[in-house]
Amino acid sequence: MVFAIAVALGVLAPGSVAQAAAPATAPCPTNLAGRATCYTGQDANGAYYAIAVPTGWNGSLVVHAHGGPDLGAASDPARSLDDLNRWAVLVDQGYAWVGSSYRRGGYGTRMAAADTENARRVFVDRFGKPTRTLLHGQSWGGDVAAKVLETYAHRHGPYDGALLTNGVLAGGSRGYDYRVDLRAVYQYYCRNHPRPSEPQYPVWQGLRADSTMTAAGLRARLRECTGYDAAPASRTALQQRNLTDILAVTRVPERTLESHLTFATFTFRDLVHNRLGDRNPFSNQGVQYSGSHDDAALNAGVERFAADPSAVRDLSYDSDLTGRVSIPVLTLHAIDDPTAFVEHEAAYRATLEGAHRDQHLVQTFTRESEHSGLSTAEYANSLTALDTWVRSGRKPTPQSIASSCGTFDARYGTGCFYEPGYRPASYASRVEPRPGGRRWPALSAADEAAASRIEGVGIAP
Repeated sequence: MVFAIAVALGVLAPGSVAQAAAPATAPCPTNLAGRATCYTGQDANGAYYAIAVPTGWNGSLVVHAHGGPDLGAASDPARSLDDLNRWAVLVDQGYAWVGSSYRRGGYGTRMAAADTENARRVFVDRFGKPTRTLLHGQSWGGDVAAKVLETYAHRHGPYDGALLTNGVLAGGSRGYDYRVDLRAVYQYYCRNHPRPSEPQYPVWQGLRADSTMTAAGLRARLRECTGYDAAPASRTALQQRNLTDILAVTRVPERTLESHLTFATFTFRDLVHNRLGDRNPFSNQGVQYSGSHDDAALNAGVERFAADPSAVRDLSYDSDLTGRVSIPVLTLHAIDDPTAFVEHEAAYRATLEGAHRDQHLVQTFTRESEHSGLSTAEYANSLTALDTWVRSGRKPTPQSIASSCGTFDARYGTGCFYEPGYRPASYASRVEPRPGGRRWPALSAADEAAASRIEGVGIAP
């Protein structure tokens, strides 16, 4: 079984360094012009990467894991440069920065983790070992970075600490259940994805493999059914009722309804058809939907489906987290994050508590309502708090981190919105749990060691 899982998912042998030509100098993104020297390259696995070394480098490195996943067939050379521009504040604090675009688009947490680790090795080969190496993951990149921690980080290196911002930390086997529910509930009310006149397929597939539907086409269907992007007065009574019911049942915020449905369409298609060989990793058996104008009719009529245990096993192996971390981990999460709900943090804490590693975790929360970008002052403050923790060995508190933010806000003027006393409710309080659970036992240490010797990374690469 170990061989089958490893072939489907793949793990880069930790001792191998996949690298092609040395990094070449390149123009820095706008936010770093004149303040750093930048480099780009492509490793032997095909993943593009970008590097920035600031003027007055402090000797330490931030390794970045980006979110998504993007759905292109190949690595995007612009992606890592865009990420560098977006996270210029980290370089502005004196840290060198390296980030991978990943070798291909599509789902694959272990693939992305291996490419992230390889980007770090590229940096070390070119510039030498940093004084300290800090890992940063954003959104799905939070899951990727957490997987890097569990796969490559140890008490004695190569990583010294990690910052996870608005991370998707519940793992793939349950972290998308609310989008599974959205896909099923949407089809119950709208009946246009697919339409009765189109080839039929189960909604857990997201979209049939050969569909030519575009994001614009999906948007048109969502508009047709709900009028979601029109003024309420312009919606028909049926559109308003459909929209009200879908939002109430799934608890998806109205402003991100389109993006969640897009993920539950195109990313689910990639995951099911391209990565899991058409096997179903999702279930809504036994879930009782509530909040609609007629819950009995909804629960009687919504499409039901059960997961293929082998698909759940493989998705769990790829992206679920064990909590086995041994270095400081600091998280920053907006309480009203409309994309990666703040309850992901409760799931992550529970995972580390289950592994008896929660002493390595500090979680901070802010009164913000965005997913992709929080206050620049908070990012600078968080990185400094993590670095101080690593250097001193003194674990910070949410209150001490909140108190230190003003120093950075004096420079950036973007505000400090910490809520030191906040603690999120359980993941199950936000996302309908699957009756009986869908957690699968972790591989033994011997199994993981055997799997790690098999090269080729990502679910069905």
